[in-house]
Amino acid sequence: MTLLHQRTGPLTRELLLEPGEFGLGKVPSSTKPDATTDMVCGYCSTGCSLRVHLKDGEATNLTPATEYPVNLGMACPKGWEALTVLDSPERATTPLLRDESGRMRPVEWDVAMTTFVDRFRAIQTEHGPHSVAFLSTGQIPTEEMAFLGALAKFGMGMLHGDGNTRQCMATSVVAYKQAFGFDAPPYTYADFEESDVIVLIGSNLCIAHPIMWERVMRNPHSPEIIVVDPRMTETAMNATQHLSLAPKSDQTLLYGIARILIENEWIDHEYIAAHTNDFDAFATYVQQFTDKRVTNKTGLSADQIHQFAKTIHEGKRVSFWWTMGVNQSHQGVRTAQAIINLALMTGNIGRPGTGANSITGQCNAMGSRLFSNTTNLLGGHDFTNAEHRDKIADILNIDARLIPTQNSLPYHQIIEGILREKIKGLWVICTNPAHSWINQSQCRDILDRLDFLVVQDMYHTTETARMADLVLPAAGWGEKEGTFINSERRIGVLKKVRKAPGQALSDFNIFKLVAHSWGCAEMFEDWTSPEAVFEILKRCSAGQPCDITGIDGYRQVEEVGGIQWPFAKCESVRVRGCEGQVASPSLSHSHTLAPSHPTERRLFEDGHFCHSDGRARFLYEDPRPLPERTTDRYPFVLLTGRGTASQWHTETRTRQSAILRKLAAAMPFVELNPQDAVKLGIRPNDHVTIASQRGRIRVKAILTQAVKPGQVFLAMHDELTNQLTHSAFDPYSHQPAYKACAVNISRD
Repeated sequence: MTLLHQRTGPLTRELLLEPGEFGLGKVPSSTKPDATTDMVCGYCSTGCSLRVHLKDGEATNLTPATEYPVNLGMACPKGWEALTVLDSPERATTPLLRDESGRMRPVEWDVAMTTFVDRFRAIQTEHGPHSVAFLSTGQIPTEEMAFLGALAKFGMGMLHGDGNTRQCMATSVVAYKQAFGFDAPPYTYADFEESDVIVLIGSNLCIAHPIMWERVMRNPHSPEIIVVDPRMTETAMNATQHLSLAPKSDQTLLYGIARILIENEWIDHEYIAAHTNDFDAFATYVQQFTDKRVTNKTGLSADQIHQFAKTIHEGKRVSFWWTMGVNQSHQGVRTAQAIINLALMTGNIGRPGTGANSITGQCNAMGSRLFSNTTNLLGGHDFTNAEHRDKIADILNIDARLIPTQNSLPYHQIIEGILREKIKGLWVICTNPAHSWINQSQCRDILDRLDFLVVQDMYHTTETARMADLVLPAAGWGEKEGTFINSERRIGVLKKVRKAPGQALSDFNIFKLVAHSWGCAEMFEDWTSPEAVFEILKRCSAGQPCDITGIDGYRQVEEVGGIQWPFAKCESVRVRGCEGQVASPSLSHSHTLAPSHPTERRLFEDGHFCHSDGRARFLYEDPRPLPERTTDRYPFVLLTGRGTASQWHTETRTRQSAILRKLAAAMPFVELNPQDAVKLGIRPNDHVTIASQRGRIRVKAILTQAVKPGQVFLAMHDELTNQLTHSAFDPYSHQPAYKACAVNISRD
């Protein structure tokens, strides 16, 4: 037994850490031996349900759940291997502390907590309360995110804390907030099956979200599938139209499409007049995007552009979908809003098979967006709004003066703050910036300048953990409880079905230990369990567009196959029956239950949006050139994206599976057009060097027509890739522009 050093209050059972308690091993007693239990997957934002098979109360295997309305019995390779990666020898099993010689040594939890508190407090004393920050994630349960955000900002006095959701979803968040009045993706996955035109922009759905692609394949309407992407992706290969445009010219293309629709009167005047603002100014603005301008910028033909517009016009149910190809851009917000504009002007929103639909990246990016206390105050509230601060303070029974009155620095400015010596201590939770952050070599140099770096992770071998002064061992998916929120706003339940190894704890219980050691445990005396926190978050959501006050605990979420927000208390009885329409005063509009999938609901059915006047807004801006253009020295444009369905982000988990490693390339590779290969004397499988202004890497060459001459492609999950990427950011979302920079390539 380990007795945690007592800093305040009486000794409590939560502070006695024994195998079998508080994340160290006990499977919930409600789980029967030799049975099955269903839980939501912990990889991507699709939010599939996996059926976990138990023996003696412990998980031994899994299969996809057949009745769940998301995946309907399907799973991707990562889902099938979700249990395997928990058994890795690289798991962090005890706290590790760097000693005076620079070596990492195992320590007890009481030593880890004493060091954590003493070092961070010393930094705050010397450099000010805001000299310590945290970087969080979209891959832990919502309840843990909320606990971290409340602990750090209300209990420890931090101002600055952001999540790696900034790397994948910030653009869509800002685009929706500005256009709709709230971060509200309007769709349900049933729309994949009900559209007669599906437009995918910067989205390789086949590889990045294979279960969503399976939903497209179930569509009985023989839909037109239009893919807008520079590269001939796996999704583009299956499209009816592939618009292989020049990198980052999509904003120009979309404005040109809007002009054609307006000139041909292929728009819904009635919908525009009743439900939107600023259309006339937008219509005047896009007149400058002539065929000549659009073809020159995009490299597409006038016929391709007009066929695209005509297909939208002829569709009765047109859905527009985008993901990282739009989000990770120097002008991602305005590009996303150009997509939203097309949906609004054609009335393709709020009806089955329609929508301006952002596909999320991480399993709980939506939970992070609404409840992590980073970019928003809990429940989608605003840190700068005094009424919002008072509301949350009252719910949490804390002094409102503890809540910051200003927003945190975004992720990249936290990193820059380290460089400027404003931030001296950093707490990194379930993310790996030394691998994933743009311009990787510079990021590692900056992290190395910190006075104290704490990494809280499942594995002690991540690139960031290797740089840490203190590593806190965390439980992973299947070793703790909570909820995730997927792309379509569906809340799903995560369960504990395995023991965490060694002394590893759930992030929830690590936060409890930190609160106790810091001396603010009384502030969180009601935060006794993840489900208790879920009840607190329900109250925080009351009256918001994301109102979930009608959910009757985890059991109801599981019984009905997940619940999409909003789900206000006044609607809970009717939604249980899954029939008719359900009023949602929190959004001031109704949302429809899709008839083929009665647990699926979409937003804005009556055209009432979340701005105070109930209208959506047309937003636009002049397209800007690539931040880094090609030159004689760096003549190629580097594209990045998902390289395989079997690997995930930084490969922290997926590389732990032998099967998933076999499904991916053994060595990093670059895709190169054969015409360029001939000019450079490069043959298939040659080793080549790719260089940017920031670094040089060595990879294998794959010759393919999938990329155009003058372009090359690298998979985003390879560690080498971010040695090349350029530190450019969208001015509104502060999201990094990973997708395009200038490089050279030469044969070794």
